[in-house]
Amino acid sequence: MTKNDCYYLGKITKRHGFKGNLIIHLDTDEPELYDTLEAVFIEKDGTLVPFFFETSQPYQGTKLLVKFEDIEDEEVDKLINRELYLPLKSLPELSGTDFYYHEIVGFTIYDQTNTEVGTIKSVNDSAAQAYFEVDANGKEILIPMIDEWILEVNRDEKAMLINLPDGLLEIYLG
Repeated sequence: MTKNDCYYLGKITKRHGFKGNLIIHLDTDEPELYDTLEAVFIEKDGTLVPFFFETSQPYQGTKLLVKFEDIEDEEVDKLINRELYLPLKSLPELSGTDFYYHEIVGFTIYDQTNTEVGTIKSVNDSAAQAYFEVDANGKEILIPMIDEWILEVNRDEKAMLINLPDGLLEIYLG
């Protein structure tokens, strides 16, 4: 299993108590999807290794309180700040205009007039407003990811139709 076969789930943030329990911060808007999670992959020496839960329960919103099988209390601290991954194939298939960020990289964006805008290089969600980073013939364009603007996601054609506001492209393309 490699990182390319997986998606980022979250990170082990800290120890909880003295019995080998850890807090995992999940990078999701729907933490309840992971309430019954049995295992995760953790990167160790460049390889993803499966770790199985002895116990797991929801904790304060987007967190899980977990204890891993076969991990002694003195080994727990070595896992803090490690990233967690799950196989891409475990994600439910989305339809309509819903999408996973990783699946739309490489999609071509078209505006409401069906004019090609460019290719999605990545999605940046580190700011308050997530946005598409688009390569438009060598120029980078940032398009806010606003649900109402996304008219169609065509997975077969690897294309996305977006209703862009007047003047947005002109800011970048002059």
